[in-house]
Amino acid sequence: MSGISLQSVSKRYPGGVLAVDGVDIDIESGEFVTLVGPSGCGKTTTLRTIAGFETPTDGSIRIDGEDVTDAPPYERDTGMVFQDFALFPHMTIRENIAYGMEAAGEYTDEEIDARVAEMLELVELPGIGDRTPDQLSGGQQQRIALARALAPRPKALLLDEPLASLDKQLREQMQVELRRIQQEIGITTVFVTHNQEEALTMSDRLAVMNDGQFEQVGPPEAVYDDPDTRFVADFLGTANIFDGTVLAIDDGYATVDCGDVTIRAQNADGIDSGSAVSVVVRPERFRFETASADGGRQRPDAANVFEGEITFKRHLGSSVEFRLETDDGQELVVVRRSGLNERAPGDRVTVTVGADDCRIVET
Repeated sequence: MSGISLQSVSKRYPGGVLAVDGVDIDIESGEFVTLVGPSGCGKTTTLRTIAGFETPTDGSIRIDGEDVTDAPPYERDTGMVFQDFALFPHMTIRENIAYGMEAAGEYTDEEIDARVAEMLELVELPGIGDRTPDQLSGGQQQRIALARALAPRPKALLLDEPLASLDKQLREQMQVELRRIQQEIGITTVFVTHNQEEALTMSDRLAVMNDGQFEQVGPPEAVYDDPDTRFVADFLGTANIFDGTVLAIDDGYATVDCGDVTIRAQNADGIDSGSAVSVVVRPERFRFETASADGGRQRPDAANVFEGEITFKRHLGSSVEFRLETDDGQELVVVRRSGLNERAPGDRVTVTVGADDCRIVET
């Protein structure tokens, strides 16, 4: 399998609209990379430049070491699955899957029949080759679109929000199936989505996009736990963000004055005393303070203490989300495992967070 490399790729549309602004990324052979970001951030345009449906204004694109910047889509040896699947309604499932191989003119009828059967087994839909797309469910159509893209054995698989039209339960099932298939055949894959949960659960690496640029690229857990920018922290999952000024730095930690609360946090490179910063705390990092045996309170870090009232509570299955209004009027989001507490709206509580669970980013 092959890798994909984008070097200083930009795309400017007529009228001066800059959709992609000098992005660089090297995608390893067999890697699953997700481009994630809000609508209009440039992720689909980036994917379309890889596929050859858009020609970059600047920069270069290489697939399997070959420069394909100016090559048309049919010379790039990529398979693409679109959001609406784009199956041919007048063709049978077999004919849909075989389409790319027949168009290439490089395969015998026997080879095509064998490959179609192999693809139907891969997507776990054997025996439906004589049906038409309108006889399939949305999830089945998605699998057939994937089978059609993979049948000619492309060098890379490109996926443009292929799960967006599915309902939540089916979408989650197809996330597992799509990842299983990708890992089974080991194909280099670029996946576009605006769904943060989908991006976090499916990818080897994320490329978080904003205003046509990559804000951060890295493994999902690293990008979530250690965001480089305020945008990444705010977009990817839920984040509590406190703005303040660095008072002091010692032993790799910074003390930040955030108005009515002081937060001690892991220091970021290049941050000095007096810097204006934002402190990011993920909801699951907070802990409810509990009474000790002598009636005192347990506080792991006196600087990182928040007191207030629970205003909202909702169950998320294996966890519970709380909304707290602190005494200084800030709303906090706290997520804890189900069954660990009986707290309810109206209760006054104290929550704490360790300094190692606080991340500093520039404002």
